[in-house]
Amino acid sequence: MAEGGEIVVPGNMMDFTRTAGGQKIMLALGVAAAIAVMGAVWMWGQQPDYRVLFSNFSDRDGGAIVAELEKMSIPYKYSDGGGAVLVPADRVHDARLKLASQGLPKGGNVGFELMENQKLGSSQFVERVNFQRAMEGELARSIESVSVVQSARVHLAMPKDSVFVSEQKTPTASVLLNLHPGRVLDLQQISAIVHLVASSVPELPIKNVTVVDQHGNLLSETGNKLASANGMDPSQIKYVQELQQNVVKRIESIISPIVGPNNVRAEATADVDFSRSQQAVESYKPNQTPDAMVIRSQQTSESLNGNGNPGGVPGALTNQPPAPATAPINAPGQGAVAAVNGGASTNTRKDETVNYEVDKTIQYVQQGVGGLKRLSVAVVVNYKKTTAADGTVEMKPLTEAETTQISNLVKEAMGFNAERGDSVNVVNTPFARAEQEKLPDLPWWKQSDNIEYIQMAKTAGKYLLMALLLLILYLRVLKPMLKKLSASMAPLPVSQNAQLQQADAGVLALPGQRNYQENLSRAQKMANEDPRVVANIVKTWVANNE
Repeated sequence: MAEGGEIVVPGNMMDFTRTAGGQKIMLALGVAAAIAVMGAVWMWGQQPDYRVLFSNFSDRDGGAIVAELEKMSIPYKYSDGGGAVLVPADRVHDARLKLASQGLPKGGNVGFELMENQKLGSSQFVERVNFQRAMEGELARSIESVSVVQSARVHLAMPKDSVFVSEQKTPTASVLLNLHPGRVLDLQQISAIVHLVASSVPELPIKNVTVVDQHGNLLSETGNKLASANGMDPSQIKYVQELQQNVVKRIESIISPIVGPNNVRAEATADVDFSRSQQAVESYKPNQTPDAMVIRSQQTSESLNGNGNPGGVPGALTNQPPAPATAPINAPGQGAVAAVNGGASTNTRKDETVNYEVDKTIQYVQQGVGGLKRLSVAVVVNYKKTTAADGTVEMKPLTEAETTQISNLVKEAMGFNAERGDSVNVVNTPFARAEQEKLPDLPWWKQSDNIEYIQMAKTAGKYLLMALLLLILYLRVLKPMLKKLSASMAPLPVSQNAQLQQADAGVLALPGQRNYQENLSRAQKMANEDPRVVANIVKTWVANNE
């Protein structure tokens, strides 16, 4: 106690954390923190599994998608690279259907929906530009439907129409393709894209369409070079390849049961004629036998001319017709005729013309496209496997009869035609066995059969870990804090209250002769031995305003 009768409280007793009120507040804060941690653990356990809603979209579509998700109160988050929007797994399909009803995502291309937003008073130039943009967008969407193509852009150069034929120009098109990683376009797909673009734009020839990939490779020129080199387009090349593969498949399927699987290899080369030819032949042949002669037309003419002078006495008797002939008609000479005509001579002429039919053959020959000109087949047969009496396995060549039998089967399977110039070559030789690389076994957690069980185990472990953390937090943190807090708020026993009153009275009635150091040491000792008593003393002072 200081001079003047004032009571001096030691400085370490002013520590807030050592007072009863401070301890209660700290315990309450600890309980609140423990409850908050337990709530965070519970929320972590209840956090939904997020799945991809959309990916590889433009910034404009991404903003529209996020705005609609916020309107529908659907939680979302972005992937690490920001290239995908994730939503809870149980709401993926619902969100996709709702966004699809609003036309999202629209994609980077604008199609004919651009024509629906025409403003009143638009000029002809604006309408033409919008129509061209719509055409480019629709073509890009059609090309993107190909499984190999990830995205596409189409540029059309459509010149203005001119009334002068010499000034008219054909349109051109350029296509930029962005392919999926590790995917390529074959010649037939390139040709299909070129024909698709050329068929969609009026008066656009195929040669004016250029196709380029994301690496700057000119794809359309590859198909043109190949077609110009062998005179065949991609469809014809595919036809030849399918024909050769079909021949090989037939040969291997009929030889494999004899020599065993993987013991025969065959290759075929087909020479196919894709040229179109049409021939008209008109031939004439003479009749073979007289009996087969057919009269087409016959004409006969006969004339009788008299050259003698008239005889007899002029008068009525001279004009009478001659008397009937008394001599035969075929009598030699013309004396009788002359006698009948009164001595006058006559000349008889008979002409006959007969036309016969002549053989005529008219033949029209049209050769079909894709005719097989020549077929060459090469077959390699492995040695046959034999097992000796002691169980050893040996590889022996085929006999001459077996080789001939296989050759005959190959000819029948391929449709051998000697007049066409087909060739077959069958070789019997041992196959070189390649050493099989032994792949390491996959760990059990990477095997496809165990993935589902691993996922179920992860989910069960997640909930088990959450329950374990909650139990530890309750037993080790929350429960002891609650116990201390309830003990500090409980009333003291009667003996402790009496002791507290005596100590309080002793401190308050410190004799005047005691010096300051004694009072300070006594107060420190009392605070170290029983802080609750000191706390109650301070409470008493505060309550009495002392």
